[in-house]
Amino acid sequence: MDKKQIYEGVFLPDIIKWGRITNILGLVFAFGPAIVLAVIFKLVPPASAILTGFISIASAVGVLWFVEPMSYFPIVGVAGTYMAFLSGNISNLRIPSAAAAQNVAGVQPGSEEGSIIATIGMSVSVLVNIVILALGVFAGTTILANLPENVVQSLNYLLPSLFGALFVQFALSKPKLAPIALTLGLVFSLLVARGVVPFYTTTLVAVFGTMFIGIALYKKKLI
Repeated sequence: MDKKQIYEGVFLPDIIKWGRITNILGLVFAFGPAIVLAVIFKLVPPASAILTGFISIASAVGVLWFVEPMSYFPIVGVAGTYMAFLSGNISNLRIPSAAAAQNVAGVQPGSEEGSIIATIGMSVSVLVNIVILALGVFAGTTILANLPENVVQSLNYLLPSLFGALFVQFALSKPKLAPIALTLGLVFSLLVARGVVPFYTTTLVAVFGTMFIGIALYKKKLI
């Protein structure tokens, strides 16, 4: 078998099988405490409270339930999608790790090779994440308490710096699309900051707006 047949006939079926199993287990464990409280201790909130809570959450972040999987899938592929939504920290850890691994390996996002490399990069990030979290649990408070105040405050810039580096990485490969994505992101970030539009519109417009504009430019042979 060639590599395409191995990828589609061996790799993907196993990934889908174990991805479903692990995500279902994750769902069970996530709802486990609530189920125990309801079944064993008979502590069940009224339906109106459950519905109110669901509507509150859905109205704030519900659109991300659809936007994030569609936005991230082209980068991480099938295996990465299962892994990302099970392990969490998608935008600030998994996607940067996947993108960095693909860049170092010299593979294109969305390709079969890119999917496998993204999976490896994300797997390493999960292991490193566990180690760092373990150290943070046991020593994090002590370490932070002994750091200078300006160093602690500078940690707030880690995530923006990370996204800036990622943007530059992708901008170098798509220089004509980069200004479009940056403009859309900045404009809607300002609109969100002023309370004009909901916060999730930044991701929604920046991702899909750039995609649609890119497709239009491609059809006109401008890129």
